[in-house]
Amino acid sequence: MVEPVSMPMRTLIAEVLTGQIRIPAFQREFVWDSDRIAQFIDSLYKQYPFGSLLFWRAREKLDHERDLGPYRLAEHDPEYPIDYVLDGQQRVTSIFATFQTELPRPSTDDWVDIYFDYRVEPDPQDSAFFALAPEDADPNHFFPVSVVFDSVAYRAATAVIPAEFIPKIDDFQSRIKETIIPVQLLRTDDRATVANVFERINHKGVPLDTLQLLTAWTWSGEFDLRQRFEDLREALDEHGFAGVGEDTSLILRCFSAVITGSPRTDKLMELNGAVVRENFHRAENGIRGAVDFLKQQIGVETLRNMPYPAILIPLAVYYATDAEALKVVPADHLARLKTWFWRSCFSERYSGQTVKVSEQDTTEVMKLDRYQPNTFGEPAVTVPPEFFLDNQFRMNTAKTSTFVLLLASERPRSFISGGEVSLERVLQASNRNEFHHMFPLNALERLGIAGSSTTCLANVCFLNRADNNKIRNKLPSEYRSLMPAGSTLTEILDSAVTTEILFEDDFEAFRTQRAAMLAELANRVCG
Repeated sequence: MVEPVSMPMRTLIAEVLTGQIRIPAFQREFVWDSDRIAQFIDSLYKQYPFGSLLFWRAREKLDHERDLGPYRLAEHDPEYPIDYVLDGQQRVTSIFATFQTELPRPSTDDWVDIYFDYRVEPDPQDSAFFALAPEDADPNHFFPVSVVFDSVAYRAATAVIPAEFIPKIDDFQSRIKETIIPVQLLRTDDRATVANVFERINHKGVPLDTLQLLTAWTWSGEFDLRQRFEDLREALDEHGFAGVGEDTSLILRCFSAVITGSPRTDKLMELNGAVVRENFHRAENGIRGAVDFLKQQIGVETLRNMPYPAILIPLAVYYATDAEALKVVPADHLARLKTWFWRSCFSERYSGQTVKVSEQDTTEVMKLDRYQPNTFGEPAVTVPPEFFLDNQFRMNTAKTSTFVLLLASERPRSFISGGEVSLERVLQASNRNEFHHMFPLNALERLGIAGSSTTCLANVCFLNRADNNKIRNKLPSEYRSLMPAGSTLTEILDSAVTTEILFEDDFEAFRTQRAAMLAELANRVCG
């Protein structure tokens, strides 16, 4: 499938000129500046290894292509295949821009000619090539590199060079003209293979932009995938889920799962562009419905609140619909979806092998949607009190996010005012200052208690910053007087999943009881 070939530099330039070698749209833009190009030409002159190029030989022209640096490529002869540059765009563009003589040279400050300082002494490190404006290129020092493949221009340029330096310049010309470009030629019509290859070669540089790749293969005059994704991102932003729209990889996996039944994005590459276009609305609705479920049924306000973002994938598959309105879900299915969510979080099912797990859940949720026998959300999960005793409260960890959502499900009340905590504001801010140690750490020090037990999940509740400042450094028995009395106090404690044992100032007894109560709540939501 991949074969090594050798290409003389003259052939490379000629095939770019005829449009046979082209730049696909999913490549990044040309980024080398003139100084970097000069350094590369110096490497060619010194015959340093510069790596092989990777071309993908395709039989059909892509709908989206990129210009080669400042040059618009010629239309190619349809009788011949096209070689798309997968790796080496910067090198190909630098060679073509430096040595081609057919097209007008760019007249911008970003593109200046390269000159060979023929008087400089050879040095293995310092470059003998410089990017200069013509008026700065003294012919008593600098020779224009651009004339190497133009015999008439080469003779004219050498005519003004002192005779003693002509052999050095001729040697330079010979080295460049005899340079053989190593090329790895990928022959395949399988676009998934191309996507995988492109991803592998870019894993240490610019990561694969699968959206660009897919955009090139799905584009039509009426359909621009990138713009549709941007519209979706803006729609999700309005609901506080901008993070979902910005996570292109997650969105693509959702789309792949909806359209192909698998979250593997390379499956999308196997499809005809028309199939992706025809199913876009259905997949888009799936993501919108999934976000609505997470927001309304679970209390997730942003992607940051998601313990495992990939949980969105099977939900998008279930909610996918061609209808204009979001899908109406039967009560029994809604219960199954909620149970599956909590079981997935507490079991840490999505902590590893995300693609494999989401693929399994995608298969089973499709069966649920069709009322077929399925194992979606199985097996049952038992959450022990140790989950809340052994794990520390650390923002942006999956266990803490799961714990926060569990607390949010009880509609927590403010310790001082007794009013409901604004979960939307608190969760969207995802601010550590909106949570509080029920036994403040400074107060625990007064009791001679320190260590990891003080910051365990069982010692944390929702509390806004203003209330936190009022009870800071106080033991629970000391800040109880600041709290409402009677039934309001009971409602506050219930919403924080604790009892009046809090006010006995017995930290070990309190955290043991609260961990048990939290475990009971967790097992209840897990079904």
